[in-house]
Amino acid sequence: MEIKEARFIVSNTDVKKCPKPDRPEYAFIGRSNVGKSSLINMLTGKKSLAKTSGKPGKTQLINHFLINNEWYLVDLPGYGYAKVPKNERIKWEKFFRKYIQQRENLYCLFVLVDIRHEPQPADLEFMEWLGVNEIPFVIVFTKADKLKPGEREANLKNYSEEMLKNWEEVPQCFVTSSQTGEGKDEILGFIENVNHPRAQ
Repeated sequence: MEIKEARFIVSNTDVKKCPKPDRPEYAFIGRSNVGKSSLINMLTGKKSLAKTSGKPGKTQLINHFLINNEWYLVDLPGYGYAKVPKNERIKWEKFFRKYIQQRENLYCLFVLVDIRHEPQPADLEFMEWLGVNEIPFVIVFTKADKLKPGEREANLKNYSEEMLKNWEEVPQCFVTSSQTGEGKDEILGFIENVNHPRAQ
């Protein structure tokens, strides 16, 4: 898939105010500072489509972007640690979980995980919640360029082993780098295949 057009549509905190659910939707979420905005910009080829920041917790709204006038890419607030008051974090989490559970055209959730770190409780608990609520999701490992190949493989193996303690099988995974563009074709190909399964 080639992204020819990506434009911002709306930001809000209420699932009822999201765009009309008439197109497939793919949402991106992860712990604060996982590199979500950078990944979205890499995938769309737009350097400033999603706002990046060195400060965790920059994204505080549900941000909709229309891609090729065909499907929505959604940038969700991060979960876990962020340098904002606890009551603010709780408020964000409440509205993005409501969005995830109620958005009828959400085809898949992309859960971003920093490949450099060992499995984090916040990520594992969030994915467990997705499983319980039967929300389709895939795992996207970010910042792959920060590790040597051997380190990457070791960390991926460690993550798989941790997931298999509670899961029958590991969800589909993508390894990415917003710096090198690694994983771009695979993720866009996945979305294309979900949107048009008979075309593959």
